[in-house]
Amino acid sequence: MKKKKRMVSIFGILVILGLIYVGFLQFKISQYSRVEAPKNADYLIVLGARVKGTIPSLAFASRINAAAKYLKENKDTIVIASGGQGTGEDISEAECIKRELVKQGISETKIILEDHSTDTYENINFSKKLIPSNAKVGLVVTNNFHLYRAISIARDQGLDVQGLPAKTPWKAVIKSYTREYLAITKFYLKRYILD
Repeated sequence: MKKKKRMVSIFGILVILGLIYVGFLQFKISQYSRVEAPKNADYLIVLGARVKGTIPSLAFASRINAAAKYLKENKDTIVIASGGQGTGEDISEAECIKRELVKQGISETKIILEDHSTDTYENINFSKKLIPSNAKVGLVVTNNFHLYRAISIARDQGLDVQGLPAKTPWKAVIKSYTREYLAITKFYLKRYILD
């Protein structure tokens, strides 16, 4: 009986700690997703996401739309479209960003392609090499749930950027946030324990 009570107590403590941890992660995500992007940034880095054939997923389309809106309002800003070609994708994520931006009236001359990256670390690392040498103010464009981790990764790589949050479609909220909690945990382990 004592052993059973102890197990229940340990389980209860673990559940409480888990809820506190998830609450902390949600606080960090919320902090970054409510930022207002500065005007007239020198460049945007739009992070890739899933492409179904040649069509961006709902969350990805939201990123592209946020970038297009910003680019229309800030005419001198250039954009680095970042993302390679994954399974089930007929074109690279970078090419998808470019096509969708051009459809929305953004000039091809303002778009730089980074089409080799396979994850957020590579998105930032490979895009960093394409930033014009005179550029100072940069923004990372991604969905609000992803912004905290993306900016943290960028800053770890010596890139001082701010965020331009794109809304997360309601259909994708539960799946996206659950995956992001796990991805942030992996990021913390890599940053604080494994390195």
